[in-house]
This record gives sequence, structure tokens and C-alpha cells, in this order.
Amino acid sequence: MPRFRLQGTRVLAVDLTGDTVKAKNGAMVAYEGEMTFKKMTGGGEGLRGLVTRRITGESMAVMEVKGHGTCYFADRATEINLVRLNGEKLYVEASNLLATDSALRTGTTFTGLRGASQGNGLFTTTVEGTGQAAVMSDGPAIVLRVSAATPLTVDPGAYIAHTGNLRQQLQHSVGWRTVIGEGSGESFQIRFEGEGLVYVQPSERTTIGGQL
Repeated sequence: MPRFRLQGTRVLAVDLTGDTVKAKNGAMVAYEGEMTFKKMTGGGEGLRGLVTRRITGESMAVMEVKGHGTCYFADRATEINLVRLNGEKLYVEASNLLATDSALRTGTTFTGLRGASQGNGLFTTTVEGTGQAAVMSDGPAIVLRVSAATPLTVDPGAYIAHTGNLRQQLQHSVGWRTVIGEGSGESFQIRFEGEGLVYVQPSERTTIGGQL
């Protein structure tokens, strides 16, 4: 099984001993040893299927790396967060997914109006099984725990990913920018209830429905 480790906070090192890792196309910055790189194209299930599912808004170019040695990945100097899964399912925005262990199954799931509010379609990428995934964030991410007693509300542009048994609900309220006179309308937010973890970045993506 590939071994994921961080070199600082913005470079992912993956140690391979004949294993395979799937990563965002073009994210390799260096490698030691013998590696082969294959661009994955076409439809189907899993990470490969994301390449052509443009209707979902979760399309991404993916490469498969196999070999013996260490491969280093990075993308625009963004921060990298390692997520270890033990049979759980990770929900993550496609633009924030850097790499996954080849043992993990990757696909898409319908998320309803939340996706529409972000301008990223109605689907979110899912990563499931046992292994590691590398998730990117614009700035150091924070991981917030949601419980029955402590629901969580997140700006759609700051949301990265979540795990656990969580229910999502789109809600709107007067946003902070509106209060101080810099906004033009209502702000949409995501409310999480249940039990799980939510990954949030300290920066907001540009969204279509964030401000109306």
C-alpha cells in the first residue's frame, strides 16, 4: 500500500513499492526511483469516471502513477491535508482532491441544492474504503466536529470536505458583507447536523449562489 506523508505543508510525498496512486493530472513536481505515468481518460466508475462527468461539475483530469521510489505532488502551493479512511466515506469537492490510494473507490454523489449554491454542479466527489487521501485547501484547513448537540453552519465557498453521518441543509440569512454594506443580498450557508467531521478552509471560493 502506498505511504502518504507530508514534506512541509504544501508537498505530498508518496512512497511506492510497486504500488499505484491516483493523482490530479500535472500535480507531480519530482520523483525518485522508477515511475510510470498514465493519463486516465474515458468514463466509468470511480476516479476514472470523473474525467468525463462534466455534467456533474465534478470533472477533473487524473493520472495514475506506478513504480518503486518516492513521488512528490503539489498544486499551486496550496496546503495539503491527509485523511485516513477506515471503511468510511469522504465527501470532497473535486477541485480540492489531490491524490488517493489506489485501494480507495472514488465516484460522485448527488448533493442537491448545496452543489448549485457553489456553482459546482449538483454532485460531490466521494472517496470510500480503507486507505489515505490528500485534500487541498487554500490556507491551513481546520477540522470541525459536528455532534447532535453542536450542529455546524459553513459558508459554501469555505467548505472542502466532510466525513461521518451528516445531514446537509442549505439555508439563507443576511450575510456579514450585507450587514456592513458591501453585499447586495442574502447569503447562502450549509448547515450540518449529525455526527462527523467537516473540513473548512480559511478562504472562500467564488460561488454563483453565495450572494444573490
